[in-house]
Amino acid sequence: MAIRTLKPITPGTRFYSVSAFDEVTAGRPEKSLTAPLKKSGGRNNTGRITSRHRGGGHKRRYRIIDFKRNKFDIPATVKTIEYDPNRSCRIALVEYTDGETRYILAPSKLKVGQTVVSGANAELQDGNALPLAKIPAGMFIHNIELKPGKGGQIVRSAGTSAQLAGFDGNYAQIKLPSGEIRMVLSRCLATIGSVGNADHENIVHGKAGRKRWMGIRPQSRGMAMNPIDHPMGGGEGRSKSGGGRQHPRSPWGQLAKGLKTRKQGKKSDNLIIRRRTK
Repeated sequence: MAIRTLKPITPGTRFYSVSAFDEVTAGRPEKSLTAPLKKSGGRNNTGRITSRHRGGGHKRRYRIIDFKRNKFDIPATVKTIEYDPNRSCRIALVEYTDGETRYILAPSKLKVGQTVVSGANAELQDGNALPLAKIPAGMFIHNIELKPGKGGQIVRSAGTSAQLAGFDGNYAQIKLPSGEIRMVLSRCLATIGSVGNADHENIVHGKAGRKRWMGIRPQSRGMAMNPIDHPMGGGEGRSKSGGGRQHPRSPWGQLAKGLKTRKQGKKSDNLIIRRRTK
């Protein structure tokens, strides 16, 4: 999980850094666990752009990840640690004793040859998945379910982990990486440990073309546009908010700074104990 910095022999490599891929042990994915990944280019079913600045990018195949970890009480051996172009963390190919293979998110301390298992009777070691009720308070977890049986939905990106703060009746209180504390049913599964590849956040892209490889197209500042094109465009010279006439907004008039966009009256509001802190 080290970062490799390139020699500045060209302008593009002056600040360019990449992952060293020290932990990766396989070059090609398991073909039976991949699927085609179609790109939309930001267009909807009528062909109109509904999400800007998307398009191009390297061709990928999707790796089918086992977020549910629903093969209970059957040990699985870690065969490989692999790179996944669709996510920031590494993935691990595990083989169960009955011969089935699956991909799981690779925790930071997972090694090839290690055994992982999911279920209420599993040991408290990195990579094992247990119900929250069976995990002691204070432990770090990831890949947490929000609905029993649905599969892990939160805390899945590289280097992240949540802390199990305590229990309140049928609910577990979890402190998320954002600082938010929320309640989750204690029947939900979670995986012990933190997600691997923690150095991902330290990578410097170094050149604009690298973002194009990722399928991200260039973005023009609203301030650089004309008033007809953007609420922040126009003005005599460079000026924010369209010459001081408006608050910063998106091209469709949505306030861009400070407006809370979370839907009012969501059922999960009752499960949030403490909001994210500024």
